[in-house]
Amino acid sequence: MRNEDSYVALGLKTWNAQIDRADKLFGRLSSEEILREIAPGRNRLLYLWGHLTAVHDAMLPLLSLGERLHPEFDVAFVLNPDKSRADIPSHEQVLQAWNVVNVELSRGFEKMSWSDWIQRHSAVSEEDFAKDASRNRFAILLSRTNHLSYHLGQAVLGLK
Repeated sequence: MRNEDSYVALGLKTWNAQIDRADKLFGRLSSEEILREIAPGRNRLLYLWGHLTAVHDAMLPLLSLGERLHPEFDVAFVLNPDKSRADIPSHEQVLQAWNVVNVELSRGFEKMSWSDWIQRHSAVSEEDFAKDASRNRFAILLSRTNHLSYHLGQAVLGLK
């Protein structure tokens, strides 16, 4: 295994470990428990999970893996704060979307080589990428893994 391949393997191993943590944390919650706030007056667990689902869904076009599957989640979980809308997706809808989006990402990741990972992501222009090649697909994987880990740390507070 070349060094480059081992970097990707490590990045994906870390991503998958965080996905597994999220599956275990959110997947065991009832429809009542998912509505708990992480702290008084703060986001509910459902909002965090929906937010993570929306962000992961946005990775599909960002990494050139396909179109978004649930762009409607942005209104409920990205563009507006929690509890500002009554019409947000249900526990079951978020669970289903979470699973579908992460399976689709996993399928796309399996097909990517090291050279695919170091290509520019779709939110950076060719001109800007020429100035800073670190704005690549692998950087997206790393930043979104950190994002997931951060919100999982918040979610743990809602379980106490």
